[in-house]
Amino acid sequence: ELKHGRICMLACIGYIVPEYFKWPGYLSPSTGLKFADVPNGIAAVSKVPVEGWLQIALFLGHYEGYFFRQDPKRAPGDFEGYGFLGVGKNFIFNFEPPTLADPEARKKKLNAEIANGRLAMVALMAMLFQNGTVGSTGPEMWLPSNAFEGELGVQAPVGFWDPLGLSSGGDVDAFKRRRAVELKHGRICMLACIGYIVPEYFKW
Repeated sequence: ELKHGRICMLACIGYIVPEYFKWPGYLSPSTGLKFADVPNGIAAVSKVPVEGWLQIALFLGHYEGYFFRQDPKRAPGDFEGYGFLGVGKNFIFNFEPPTLADPEARKKKLNAEIANGRLAMVALMAMLFQNGTVGSTGPEMWLPSNAFEGELGVQAPVGFWDPLGLSSGGDVDAFKRRRAVELKHGRICMLACIGYIVPEYFKW
């Protein structure tokens, strides 16, 4: 759980940061592929050369098999030579890792890591699904522009909520039909929620 949470926290950052910053220069000089040429999200899978994926796999395997091997005598996720923030002695850095001496502060930080990791796992799956559905990783992935931004029910911060882009074609009749269905379902569910709660305290 800790490992997957840490990976997903990094992956969520990896989804967001490339929208605003990419390294200059070439990812693959031999093929003329620049970092700026690699799209974000799922589309990047087909652009990165096989040699690039091989390097990534070797890098991760090196960490997994050597630096981040779990010692049964240590707490889960606590690797020797790696302290607070997971930095310490490896082939990049070579210093004593920072630690937290206060047990309560350490417990609070560890609980925060677990909670944030769980949130990141859910968030990453949502990003992958949304990216695969909408085909974008930018702000439009969450807030796609629409022809019905001035309609009733458009509220900040999401504006016109249509993540699947069902109304992107601007068909007024289709929009009105979906709006009628939305209102109907909303009214039914409001009554259903009351029907869940009231019988706990009153029955005919």
